Amino acid sequence: MRANSIFPDQHDAAARNLCYYRALAARDSRYDGVFFTGVKTTGIYCRPVCSAKTPRASSCTFFSTAAAAETAGFRPCLRCRPELAPYALQQNLAHAVWQRIADGALNEASLETLAQQVGLSSRQLRRVLLQEFGVTPVALAQTQRLLFAKKLLQETQLGMAEVAYAAGFGSVRRFNALFAERYRLAPGALRRAAAPAGDGICLRLAYRPPYAWDALSAYLAGRAMPGLEAVVHEAGCSAYVRSVQLERCSGWLKVSHLPHKQQLALEVAPELTPVLLPLMARVRQQFDLEANPSVIEQQLATDPMLAAQIARTPGLRVPGAFDTFELAIRAVLGQQVSVAGASTVACRLVQRFGAPLATPFAAVTHHFPTPQVLAHSPLDQLGAIGLPGARAATLQNLALYALEGGLQRRPGASAGEMVAQLKTVKGIGEWTAQYIALRALRYPDAFPGGDLGLQKAAAQLAAPPAPRLSEKQLLQQAQAWAPWRAYAALLLWQSLEKGT
Repeated sequence: MRANSIFPDQHDAAARNLCYYRALAARDSRYDGVFFTGVKTTGIYCRPVCSAKTPRASSCTFFSTAAAAETAGFRPCLRCRPELAPYALQQNLAHAVWQRIADGALNEASLETLAQQVGLSSRQLRRVLLQEFGVTPVALAQTQRLLFAKKLLQETQLGMAEVAYAAGFGSVRRFNALFAERYRLAPGALRRAAAPAGDGICLRLAYRPPYAWDALSAYLAGRAMPGLEAVVHEAGCSAYVRSVQLERCSGWLKVSHLPHKQQLALEVAPELTPVLLPLMARVRQQFDLEANPSVIEQQLATDPMLAAQIARTPGLRVPGAFDTFELAIRAVLGQQVSVAGASTVACRLVQRFGAPLATPFAAVTHHFPTPQVLAHSPLDQLGAIGLPGARAATLQNLALYALEGGLQRRPGASAGEMVAQLKTVKGIGEWTAQYIALRALRYPDAFPGGDLGLQKAAAQLAAPPAPRLSEKQLLQQAQAWAPWRAYAALLLWQSLEKGT
């Protein structure tokens, strides 16, 4: 069975449109973010989950992106709010570039700079997006800025200038002009009376249900680095809190679950207003909000070894990382020690080398140390937190590697390429590289087959059960789980009383 079999063949336009219309009529959440519907009679485009009356099929035009719909002259629906739609997770160059632009890559850098990072010329980059989505990079960036500004107008009490600059506009005048041109409204017309958000700015992030929030928050709690992050409990609900140091801004964030809305609530310190767009992108990755559980579980449930665990924890996500460097360092600290032991050493690292800050949360007191700090700290000081000399050297090697840009995922680079590159760092082996690829670099098919916990879990779920599978046996078994082996790994870890 194909992993993406709920989606129509993109080369058969008639079949695709019929499938999309049926999904629209059913308000099928599996397609949320996969396509948008432009309604010719109203000039508005909607998400497939929109609660408005379903238009006639003859009135509908379907688009793969919000930018394509706006380029065709449609305005965003004020009811379903296209800016809330989760992204369509794809693994190809065009989607990787699209996501970078959607996350604000062109707000600070030029198209030429982005093209150079991707390994293309600006002309080639333009052609890739036009062929895949029918829009130019500039049109895509403008649409994302407008949608994010619309989100801020409707969910926060930020002033117009703050909204304009947070969304990536160079001036308020340009913001007002483009808003009026595209939406035929003044920005103030969308202003809503946002509910007070306590100490910070509150935004909402949508996901495709189901979402195993309790399992994900428990995983993060078990691996939290004290002082930097924590999972707290308020009124019977769990929330993730942490410090944030992004570009030149410093503050904190809090993420909680709104199951009745199928959204996460993101509260951030006001000081982080200038970096809201890239911050939100990081949170979406950390909490795996682009995943489509129906597609993933449809593939994995064909294996009896995983089917029962899927039934117990529907909507299981792969916990990501807010910062790739943080997760990479945490992975090194976890080499050949228990989860609790790694957390203890991580706490010492944060307290000793991280910068202090004040937050509303007693458990969050420091930032994570920067690559510059760890790269230039004496080895004896790194070892003093309880590390063998070789592992302290690995931390320093990894910090130097990060400063050279090695931890940045290149659009179009395969998991195998990134894993091989990580293993060039002295002290980084296959397990560590695969774990970083799985959680921080967000490769859905990354799989640390050498993990003892995975080998034990797979053996216990096998028929008949066995003491433990070898790495070779587990990797052979895992071939059937591609391209979602990262999710299979989480299911196996979840099956154990204590994950790894």
